[in-house]
Amino acid sequence: MTFRGTTLGLLAGLAFGATAQAADIDHVLLISVDGLHALDVARYIESHPNSAMAELASHGITYSNARTPANSDSFPGLLALVTGGSPISHGLFYDVSYDRTLFDPGNTTCQGGAGNMMVFDESIDKYNSNNVSLNVIDPSKLPRGRNQLGQCVAVYPHDAIRTNTIFEVVKSKGGRTAWADKHPAYDLVNGPSGKGVDDLYTPEITNVNGFDATVSVDCTVANDQLKVAAIIKQINGFNHDGTPAGGAPVVFGMNFQAVSVGQKLSKDAGGCPQASHVGQPGGYVDGAGTPTAVLAYGLQKTDEALGSMIQALKSRGLYQSTLFIVGAKHGQSPINPAKINKPGHFADLVAALPDAATNPGAQAIASANACSTGPCGFVQDDDIALIWLQDQSKTQAAIDYLNVNAKALFIDEVIGGDEMKLKFNDPAHDSRTPDILVQPVYGTVYTTSTKKNAEHGGFSFGDTNVGLIVSNPRLPGVTLKTPVATSQVAPTILQALHIEPETLNSVRVEHTAVLPGIWDNRGGDEQVGH
Repeated sequence: MTFRGTTLGLLAGLAFGATAQAADIDHVLLISVDGLHALDVARYIESHPNSAMAELASHGITYSNARTPANSDSFPGLLALVTGGSPISHGLFYDVSYDRTLFDPGNTTCQGGAGNMMVFDESIDKYNSNNVSLNVIDPSKLPRGRNQLGQCVAVYPHDAIRTNTIFEVVKSKGGRTAWADKHPAYDLVNGPSGKGVDDLYTPEITNVNGFDATVSVDCTVANDQLKVAAIIKQINGFNHDGTPAGGAPVVFGMNFQAVSVGQKLSKDAGGCPQASHVGQPGGYVDGAGTPTAVLAYGLQKTDEALGSMIQALKSRGLYQSTLFIVGAKHGQSPINPAKINKPGHFADLVAALPDAATNPGAQAIASANACSTGPCGFVQDDDIALIWLQDQSKTQAAIDYLNVNAKALFIDEVIGGDEMKLKFNDPAHDSRTPDILVQPVYGTVYTTSTKKNAEHGGFSFGDTNVGLIVSNPRLPGVTLKTPVATSQVAPTILQALHIEPETLNSVRVEHTAVLPGIWDNRGGDEQVGH
């Protein structure tokens, strides 16, 4: 492999061993278990000492204080892992967001005022007559924008990223890459080149107006297993569809959904032949993180799948040379079921306030919420609210109004103005950054849904504190409580492969460090973390 061992030379003081030769990593398997909290990892390993997670932790660094670097939607959560950055550099806050420079999918000439929703979820798939996704993107459903030549073109998810990915970097060095995820919209991981992933597999989990696997933990496990089977084939040297590929990818991995679904479900709805938990509640039993039977099943099946990957790596003689990383795009809130509060959608709560019809700040929010297309703003909510205003001069009025009515709106913090500029790019100069972010009181989800009792997207501890294990048979079994960000995973992957981490633009822009405890820069063989 042409990328091996030329950039960093010998790695000083390896936890792997005294020399780079003793620590050669040929492959990195990156796993994201959506919803997996650090608490879930600790409790599962404690109660399942013979589990796959326990094996990985027994010769790996467990980071018990890992957090996502920004809001915890799946898009910024995954991009943290594969770019080393946050919305500051990659530019994506949510899978359904807003960009002040884009146009409606139907505006094929990009005429008129710019500004439109940027939708990158299951709704952009091509579907057959039975409402089953064909697992490809329908370009007619994509927002439009002008390319470098001034032409009005469809904007794919990978076009929306402002920075490169680990897949692009590894591929540029001669390594093969693969990834599997829950929607075709995860074309995202290809990066701006559109070609970063050699073997991208995205079996749709949620069919619009059709079958939605996420209403059942069993159905979600079945969808996860499609991706697990792809990983096993890739370990054995094939593509996800079984065609020859000439060996396991250098960087590959997948996303699991069963834990996230098990956390969210108020009641399992079934709907597939595998369903065996119909009518049972999901989530946690208590604030200590005791899982219900539905969530426990999601954890168990995910762990069994990790075990099958471990066994496949061992069977192929690749376990010693593979860095096996288990992390998460995001957590889930609330853990404590007693804390759940679903008062309704954020903009509706604002509109119901006594003076909402006459206050300029409230009117600006109402205008953004009423906008279905075009340059009139947007309001997105989950256990966070993101607000893009049509008239940005009304930002301070809206901030003031929300702060005055914080109690009625279940608001913990309003982020905007100077505080927004401290955390992210200035909305006045960045087309993607919301004018206002609202973090509600912990446990509040801005929804009327009765199906789900937990969500993600916000900045709370439950949303952002995630499980993270970096494992290899040469590593010690260590738990580090040092605060780290999941964005540190990306430069760590490149360093393990002897590629300069700053080859990632986000790492260079945001000065993202490699994870501590794997390499000890003090020299010698001493390992950090004891």
